[in-house]
Order: sequence, then C-alpha cells, then structure tokens
Amino acid sequence: MLAGAAGATGLAGRSLPVLARQASTPATDGKVLAESGPIKIIETGARLPTDNVTFQWMDSGDSKATFWKKFFALYHQAHPNVEVNYQGIPGPDINRLVSIGVQSGNAPDVFQTPPNITPAQMVAEGWIQPLDDYIPDFEAWKKRYPPGILLEGVTMFNGKVYAFPYLSNRQYGTLTLYNKDYMAKAGYDPTSKPLTWTDFRDAAKKMTGQGKGKYYGLVFAGAVTGRWGGTVAALASMAGAMGGERNWKTGELNYTTDQFVAAVELLLAMKSDGSFFPGSLQFNNPQTEARLPQGVAGMCLQGPWNIPQWMRNDPGFNFGVGSQPVPDSGDALPMGVGPGAFIPPWMFAESKHPEIAGDIFAYLSTFDGQTAFALAAQGFPPPILPEAQKAGAAAGLDPKVLFAYVLFDKQLRVEPSPAARNPDVAQILLETKPITPDLGETVQGLFTGQLKDVKKALQDVKDRADHEHERAIKAAQAKGAKVTADDWVIPNWDPTKDYTDADYKALKG
Repeated sequence: MLAGAAGATGLAGRSLPVLARQASTPATDGKVLAESGPIKIIETGARLPTDNVTFQWMDSGDSKATFWKKFFALYHQAHPNVEVNYQGIPGPDINRLVSIGVQSGNAPDVFQTPPNITPAQMVAEGWIQPLDDYIPDFEAWKKRYPPGILLEGVTMFNGKVYAFPYLSNRQYGTLTLYNKDYMAKAGYDPTSKPLTWTDFRDAAKKMTGQGKGKYYGLVFAGAVTGRWGGTVAALASMAGAMGGERNWKTGELNYTTDQFVAAVELLLAMKSDGSFFPGSLQFNNPQTEARLPQGVAGMCLQGPWNIPQWMRNDPGFNFGVGSQPVPDSGDALPMGVGPGAFIPPWMFAESKHPEIAGDIFAYLSTFDGQTAFALAAQGFPPPILPEAQKAGAAAGLDPKVLFAYVLFDKQLRVEPSPAARNPDVAQILLETKPITPDLGETVQGLFTGQLKDVKKALQDVKDRADHEHERAIKAAQAKGAKVTADDWVIPNWDPTKDYTDADYKALKG
C-alpha cells in the first residue's frame, strides 16, 4: 500500500468554519410578487413578455430539482403568462438532447453544461449567448460574486459573461457514504475517523463477508467511465499526486505517478476480494445512488447530492458521511477544484425570451436567492456565496450536510486554470480531440480484465494524451493562437492554498 497522505482526521464535532464575506450581496429590495417559505419572486427590473410563453429549462435534476420545481411554480403564480417547463435529466441525455436541439434551433432556453463539449466550443459554435444585456443592473450583479468566479476562459469569453454561476464547485464526488449498521458491525466509523486505504479495503471485505451474498462492501457506478477516472484521480491527488490529473507546477500529467498506480491497484485488490456488488459494471450514477438505501452494499464513493436525496426519498435509511478514503500515513494533500462554478447553466443563442433568464439569474445571485436555494435543496449543491452557506447552517441544515461542508473546507483548494491565465488557451481546447481509451476507459478496462498491466496501460494513456495535447497546440498556433505548452506550467501554484486573482497577476508580472 502506498505510504502517501492520510490526515483529514479530527473532523468529527467541528463546527462549520466561519466563512468571510467576500463580496457585497445586499438582500433583494424589489417588490415581492409571490412568496412561499424562503423563496420569493421579486421585481428585478427585467422587461418580461406580456403574451403567453413557455420557457424551457434543462439540468441534471437531483437536489437542484427540489428548488427549481418550487421556484418555477411560484414564478408562474407571479407571472401567470409564463410557463416554465423544467426537465431534470441525467448528464448523458443532456448532451444528446441539447446537441439535437441546437441543430434544429429548438434547444432549451437554459441548459446545463453538456458533458462532451467545452464552454469555449459552445461559444465558438454559436450554441450560447452572453448574459450582459439581459440581467438587470448588470454591473452590480457582477460585483456580488467572490473573486475567482467570473474569469475569462472559464465563465467569460471575449469580455462577456456567458455562464450563470450559482452553485459552488467546492465539493467532490468521492465521499464515503455508508450504511451505518453494516459499517458498525465491521468495526469502523468513517465519520469519526476517515478510512485509510487499508481500512477502506478491509471494511469492504468484512461487510461482504457479513452479507453472505445478500450485500457486499461497495457498490460502484461502473458503467460511467468518468467515475473510474475521477475516483482514481481523487484518491491519487489526496495521496500526493499534486493537482490530480495534471501537476500544475510542471504541466505534466500525473497518470504514471506512484499514487495513480497505487489507486488503480487498490480498486483491483478490492475486486479480487470480491467486495464489489456484482451488478456494479452495469450501473450509472443514479442507479448506484438508489442501490445503497436498498441494502445491497455497505458503502459507495459518491457526491454530497445524495445526502438530501436520501433524506427525502429514503427517510428510514440509516446512513453516514465520511471523507473519501485517505492513504495510510502522512498529511492529506488538499485536492484541487477549478475556478468558476459547478455545472453552471448557459443561455441558448436562439432563445426567444432571454429576459426571463435574466430575471431569474438576477434574483438567484442575491443573498436572499442563494439562501432560499440552500434551504430548499437542503444544502446541496452548495450555493456559490459563502455567506449563503453560512446562513443555511444557521437555519438548521442537517448535521450530515454541515459535516460535508467542513470536509470540503478542509480538503479542497481552488487550482489555477490555463484558460484564465491566457484566453488563447480556449483555441487549444477547441482543437483538442478526445482520446480513446481515455483515463476512465483505461481504468475500467483494467478492472474488467481487458487490460492487464497497470503501469503499461497508464503510460499508454499518458503518451496518447500528451501527443494529442502537443498536436492541438500546434494546430492552434497555426491558426494564430498565441499559446505554448508553458501555459500549463504554473510556477507560483501552491496546492495547499487557493489560487487567486492576485496569483494570476503575479504570474503575468
């Protein structure tokens, strides 16, 4: 077992950290048109249509849907001529439906980032339009955000704001979510003390033995290749592979590091133990999330969105929340999250009623709107304004939610973005073609036995990714982009600290 980083201990019982107020976020003072609990529909100054219209909104649902369904019902009450058709669907379906809709000119008015296209590509191909002209009092709107959210190449392009950032990406999707009864019988309590890699394997093996074929140690979204790559990268990152997939100090991919190799070997060892639920290779994320309350497994590595979802849908499920597994010794290295926001919505370039989006975005960026979202969604995804998270905590969010907030505050730091450093990097992203098999497909292939040699397989995916990166840089340069491989080398990056606007300025000299 890799002797990397462990740490992350002593979290149980900690209070929610005091989060500094970083931007002016006054309460909305417009006339209240409709109100239900913390949610309000207010006059923002947007010039809304007066005829009967239907507005289409599409995202990945989960806990977000809890808020949006209440909000849009209230919005219709305040504006009876506006009917919002909300669709909460899985990410792969968003990719397919939005792509088809764009081609036909009938995409949703607002949609979440499709998984298989970058924001730069959406801008370049004319899928989306900027928000600047549709959000009332736009300059005041921009000032509400903390530093590091509205960045060129991330949420802004050509000086215009395209993304609507309302959810914080300071979270990760590999929490140890577990059946408290099964785990206690195995002798572990991940909430009081994070499982080390050795503990994680041992707990899964013990629970599998306890289950005697009725339940297993771990259920996994094995049909989702990104889940394989993301899990390995998260484990390796906390173990010392700085930056996860890419080390921003050197600009090099980390795929062949000892930490990545050890993370893959951990999963393979747990497979050899028989600890994976047998159907795992056929499950997507929602199917995996639904299985744990059914009692088929003792734990899964998933995201915080499961917490409110299980509390609503499976109130009898006795579950706990813990850190992702940490290696066996040393201090855990914080994992990195990119600047910007979590799965932000974008506005379709051909939307017939962009002013409706502007009206909604104006409210949901305020302290009132952000706090209403936190309370309605029961804490996840977390609102992007730290003071709204703090207000939600004061309003009595579930202790499991608050514990996850503490974990994320301790274990995550904002990492640099080459696109924020140099906007021309967006041209490289446009030129870059997906490699197949990618990291996730490679790890999945190792798990199924289609690939045999871990080090050789990881070297192969690194070599192909490096080659494609170099090719894309040359292609972008040939079209006039002022970019080099050095744009991915961030010498002033410290993985234990948030990378800030001041760091970008210092880098540019």
